Order: sequence, then C-alpha cells, then structure tokens
Amino acid sequence: MLRFDEATTKLLEIAYQGGDVSRRRRMAFDALHLSEGDVVADIGCGNGLLTEEIARAIGASGRVIGIDPSADMRTPAANRCAAFPNAQIKDGLADVLPLHDGEADKAVAVQVLEYLSDIPAAIREAHRVLRTGGRFIAVDTGCKTLDWFSEDEDRMRCVQDAWDHHYIEPRVAALWPRLTRDAGFFSVDVEPFTFCDVTLRPDGIAFMLMHLMSRYAAENGCMSTKETKAWFDEQIDLARQGRFFFSLTYYRMSAIKA
Repeated sequence: MLRFDEATTKLLEIAYQGGDVSRRRRMAFDALHLSEGDVVADIGCGNGLLTEEIARAIGASGRVIGIDPSADMRTPAANRCAAFPNAQIKDGLADVLPLHDGEADKAVAVQVLEYLSDIPAAIREAHRVLRTGGRFIAVDTGCKTLDWFSEDEDRMRCVQDAWDHHYIEPRVAALWPRLTRDAGFFSVDVEPFTFCDVTLRPDGIAFMLMHLMSRYAAENGCMSTKETKAWFDEQIDLARQGRFFFSLTYYRMSAIKA
C-alpha cells in the first residue's frame, strides 16, 4: 500500500476533482440513470466525490450509502457528504456489504473490482443487495492498455512492471460478461473509454500516475529512487519539448438483476 504524505494527498485531491477523473466518475454516474428517491450503494466510495454527486441527484427522498473499508477514506467522505442527510458512509467490504437483501435500486463500484481477490463474491454481493431490475455499474482500468512513450524503453518497462503488482486483476472487463451472468444478471454490457494525452496537465490522470507509479516502484524495492526520478523527470522534459504521449483505456460495465 502507498503511504501518502501531505503533498501527495493534496495532489490527489486536485487530480480527483480534475477533468480526467471527473470524466471517469461521470461515466459511472450517467450509466446509473438516477431518479428521485433511488437507493444507491456506492461500493468503495473512497473520498466520497461520487457519493456526494449521487446524493444531490436522488433528492431528499432517496438514499445513498457510501461503503469503504478504509477509515482514512471514510472520514473525508463523511465530511464531504455532511450537508446531505440522505447520504450515509459505512464501514464495509465489497463482498460483505452492510445492506439488506434487495435494499438498493442501483449499485456502483468505480476502480474497485480490479483490487479484489474474489471478484465473483463481490458481484454476487451486489446482486444480493439489489432489487429485481436493479442496475449494477462498475468502472475499472484496462491495465494492459497502457501506452506511454519514453526514450528509455527498458526503464519504462520497469516502471510498468512494478505498477503491475499494485492491482490483482488486470482484465476485469474480459471477465465481466461471464461473472455477471453467473451471478444472475442480464442485459450485460461493456463500453471502453480512453484517455489519450499529448500534453501533461497537473489535474490529469497521467500526472497523477507519474507520482503514484514512481513512488510505488521505489517504496516496494522494484526500482531505486534515482531511477524513478529519472523516469519522472524525463516525462516532464518530454512534455516541455512537445513530445509527450500517454494513452490508457478504462471500461464502463453494466448489468441488470434478473
């Protein structure tokens, strides 16, 4: 696990409210097709940005339950959603949700499944808490789609190989059709959306990943701090020269409870 100092935490807060991550969050939000009065489970709610947006959309007669196992995440989520009486933040795991059978109309999990050791259990749990006809939306990274230019291909490969250790399942989208149907869902769909940049923005996914990947590689002994700094600095230089290129595909997945 990465340990974030104050500077990195501030950087992540900027990125999560920036254009790229807002777009990723919006892809999940739009697919929920929210209505006033909906009960929604936000699985792995993190710092509560999506939870807050859902609370605003479903009105006072609705309810959104943000669920996260990390107290470090639940605290900012609760603070962010404090103005919404229809929002609750609860301790819980994706495969042991603190909801009754059929309690929710919608469920959403953004960048959650790729970190789970038992994805089928989490999908079955989402099925359990949804009413018949309820909608489950997930967004996960196409981890094998990362295309990132560097003049030092060996070093770039080392950074990516190190980062590959931070998730459990790199191809959630490929498993989604079988796992959701096995759990009792129908109307299964998978839609890709890609971030492709030739500029480097402080609020962008690429800049956020530069910080996270270099730190992860160094802290876990995959590369030296000197090596990761050289990679980071090269990307800054490439951007200044107008030679920066980054592309990564995410997948928005949906299914309906039969």
